[in-house]
Amino acid sequence: MKRDNEISNIVIAGGGVMGASMAQIFAEHGKRVSVYDISEESIRRGEELVALSQRERVRDGTLTETASRETAGRISFVLTPDVFENADYVVECIVENMDVKQAFWRKISAIAPENIVLATNTSGLSISEIAKAVKAPARFAGMHWVNPPHLTPLVEVIAGEETAEETMDVVYGLALSVGRKPVRVKKDARGFVLNRLQFALLREAMHIVESGIAGTEDVDKVMKYGLGLRYACVGPFETADLGGLDTFYRIAEYLFPDLSDSKEVPALLARHYRAGEYGTKTGRGFYDYPGDAAEQAVSRRDRRLADAAGCLIGERETEVTPPGQIRSGTP
Repeated sequence: MKRDNEISNIVIAGGGVMGASMAQIFAEHGKRVSVYDISEESIRRGEELVALSQRERVRDGTLTETASRETAGRISFVLTPDVFENADYVVECIVENMDVKQAFWRKISAIAPENIVLATNTSGLSISEIAKAVKAPARFAGMHWVNPPHLTPLVEVIAGEETAEETMDVVYGLALSVGRKPVRVKKDARGFVLNRLQFALLREAMHIVESGIAGTEDVDKVMKYGLGLRYACVGPFETADLGGLDTFYRIAEYLFPDLSDSKEVPALLARHYRAGEYGTKTGRGFYDYPGDAAEQAVSRRDRRLADAAGCLIGERETEVTPPGQIRSGTP
């Protein structure tokens, strides 16, 4: 199996926002990248996304014009599947539909070299289930990037039931080599780690609003200026250690019984969904986005993420492990 340091030619399936962004990250680190899609419209859109992103990165000083041209020169967009025949690594980020993904992998895993790793960028679909359509599934794993990939360093590396440990090592090593912060997800659980945490928090946030405890904007402020700021620096286990496990135990005793444990989609989310209010996509959601407010919201998010990511993965970061030692026997 090709190791991560032997990978120079990467094929990405899917030329949307995720695929175009991932392509730039690989290309900025010297990889040749072919972005495959099935329609000329998707190819044109992917090319536009790359061009727009590169202009922004030159404008904000992230890349020089020379580096940007070199990056763009390493990326090609193709419509023909024979590009998979010479790949060193394949990552798929097509539509989140099990049947579509299985149909794709049934075809492509038979074309791609048998000594390379194949990965899917699914946000939560079962890796093991997708792998049922993959030829030689031991070389198949999840590689979940977080939107927007060029600003969010996390990559979840997920093992399916048949994924070989060597496969996990290759995906993990490749993510490291392009400046990401990978984590190993050892069990193929729905939503992996990020989305399980995200939706647990979202459930309680909506419960707080629905119960009249606080409003939407104030809940967001609690996250941005309190928990979000803290969790950008230390994780929940580190936070508990720093705060004192005796204190956290006493709080857990009285607070857990009062938290939402609903198994249904929150009514607040369901109402917006049924009304066709999808957030920035439609101009209305938990907030309203008149005129160009949606574009401004995205731009503001990206600027803040870039600043935060710069602190976490830029020159200012010196620690690569938590300040404490992981205890022997800790899962």
